[in-house]
Amino acid sequence: MSEGKLIVVTGPSGVGKGTLLQKLLDRYPDRILFSISATTRSPRAGEEHGREYFFWSRAEFEQKRDAGAFLEWAEYAGNLYGTPRQAIVEAIALGQIVLLEIELEGARQVAQSFPSAKRIFIAPPSMEVLESRLRQRSTDSDEQIIKRLHHAELEVAAANEFDVTIVNDNLEIAMQQLEKAMFHD
Repeated sequence: MSEGKLIVVTGPSGVGKGTLLQKLLDRYPDRILFSISATTRSPRAGEEHGREYFFWSRAEFEQKRDAGAFLEWAEYAGNLYGTPRQAIVEAIALGQIVLLEIELEGARQVAQSFPSAKRIFIAPPSMEVLESRLRQRSTDSDEQIIKRLHHAELEVAAANEFDVTIVNDNLEIAMQQLEKAMFHD
């Protein structure tokens, strides 16, 4: 049985993490387990509880957090996000490659609690491209986009904390770099 491992993927909102990771899951459905995080934010159109996220109330989330049920947790844009600990630990013990898509503070917590985790940062080609992608997504107000861009600048500045940085300029090239980082490095 192959050894399980934890892969942490971080990058600014709108950089294309979800698209890259979905392609990866489509290519390697038997080798990769995508961790489902919990959040207090409302579901977006088409999202389902237990599929994209566990959508919990703030009180429910805080109760689980206080009981130590998260591998990591953070507050971002007024909402709480976290990774339920037990499912991750069990999957790694079974030899799975577990993918965590989380924001910067969560990635920093995982670096402390799981030092063997491989940490990958997905970067935009430029802030202008990132802004364009956020606007095309049409899910945020101008105010939210400005907040996300400001946060993105802080995240990009921390890319050197990661094992690998992949610039998502060309989807197929970024995919090849992600596969190499996960399976061959």
